[in-house]
Amino acid sequence: MPRTRVRAHHPIRTVLAAALLVPLSAACTSDPAPAPAAAGTGEGAPAKNAEGPVTVQVTPTGKQVLAGQPVRVTASGGRLTSVTVTDARGGGLPGRAAPDGRTWTSSRKAVPGTAYAVTAETRTRGGTATTNRSFFTTAPAAKVNKVDWRPGAGTTVGVAQPVSLVFDHPVRNRAEVEKQLKITTSNPTEGSWGWLRDYAGNDRVDWRPKDYWKPGTRVTVTAELNGTASSEGRWFVRDYTTSFTIGPRQIVKVDLDAHHLTLLRDGATVRRIPVSGGTPGGDKRSWRGTAVLMAKEGTINMNSETVGLGNAYDKDVAYSMRLTWSGMYAHAAPWNTRFFGNSNQSSGCIGMSDADASWFYAQVCPGDPFEITGKDTKGTVAPNNGFGQWNLSWPDWRSRSALR
Repeated sequence: MPRTRVRAHHPIRTVLAAALLVPLSAACTSDPAPAPAAAGTGEGAPAKNAEGPVTVQVTPTGKQVLAGQPVRVTASGGRLTSVTVTDARGGGLPGRAAPDGRTWTSSRKAVPGTAYAVTAETRTRGGTATTNRSFFTTAPAAKVNKVDWRPGAGTTVGVAQPVSLVFDHPVRNRAEVEKQLKITTSNPTEGSWGWLRDYAGNDRVDWRPKDYWKPGTRVTVTAELNGTASSEGRWFVRDYTTSFTIGPRQIVKVDLDAHHLTLLRDGATVRRIPVSGGTPGGDKRSWRGTAVLMAKEGTINMNSETVGLGNAYDKDVAYSMRLTWSGMYAHAAPWNTRFFGNSNQSSGCIGMSDADASWFYAQVCPGDPFEITGKDTKGTVAPNNGFGQWNLSWPDWRSRSALR
C-alpha cells in the first residue's frame, strides 16, 4: 500500500507546479483540456485559472550602474497599474506605460551619482494587487561638460538674435545632445539648430529662425541635458532653461560706399547717420554681410594689438557696440570727424560722432541686425564670428543640424 500511495500522488504535485508556471495570458484565453487522471486514481487536474504572483523586472539594477539610460519596468503574469521612480532629493523620472500595461519606460534618463527607488504596483487578471519595490544607484560623473547661454533670461532682443549654446568641452554625441534641446514660441516659427566651432575654438550649437523673428514673439528654450553623455566619459549633470522676448523690428543698413548707416524700425527710416568705415586696401577694412549686435559694452579700451594690427591705437572708446568676435564695433570716433559721410578711414569699425553715437546707442539692442554693404571689404562675416549665421542660406544652415 505505501508504494501504491506514492505512485498516485507524485503526478498530482507535478501537474500543480506546471499549472503555476503557465503564463496568465495563456491560462485565461481559453479553457484548457482536462488534465488526464493520475494513474491508478480517479483524481483530475487542479482548478482552472489558478493565479501565480506577478513578476516585475527593473533595469538598470544594482549599484554604480552607468547613467544615461532610461528606466524600464516589465511585468509578467499581470499588468502594471502604477510606476514611480524617485530620487533622494524628491525628484523623479517621468514615464509612460505601454498600452498593454506590460512595460513602462521613463522619458528621462537616469542621471549620474543618484540613488533611485522604483515602486511598481501591479494587478493580476483576477484582480489581485501587489506592490514591488527595488533600488539602484548610478555611478557619479568623473568629468562634466558645462554650457554658456545666449541670450540671457528675461531679456528683450532684436529680430536677428539666435539661441546660442557654447560648451566648455567637445561634444561628440551631437545628435543625442540636440534631441534634448527644445524651442517653444508664442507663434509658429520655423527654425533649426546648427553646429559650429566657436571663434574661441569651442563646440557650439545655435538655433536660428528661417527668417528674422516676428516682433513680440515669446521664446522659451529648454535643454534637458542632465544624464546625457556629451562624449566618452563626460556628462551633463544639470538641465538648462531660459526665456526671452523679441523686441521691435529694427534693422541697421550700413552702406560703406555711401558712408552712412540708416536705422529702420518696422520698415520706416528713423534716422540716417554719417559714418566712416574701415580703411580700404588692407587689414583695416570692415566686414560685409549681416552682423548681429552682440552686446552694448559702453566705454572700453581698444588696443589694435589684440586684433593683429600692431601698434596703431590704444584708446578708450565710448558707446561701443560689439558686432563680431574679431573686433568690429560700431562706436563713437571723434578723432575721425572729418571723414564722417565722405571717406572710410577707421581700423575696421564703424565710427560716428559722439552725439550720433549717444543717440544710436540708446536706440538699438542686442540681436538687431546690421546689414553691411561695400565694395572694398575683408569679406563676409563668418557664421562663428559673432552671429554670422545669417550669411548662410537656409538650406546650408539646416544642413548643420546633427539630426538632418
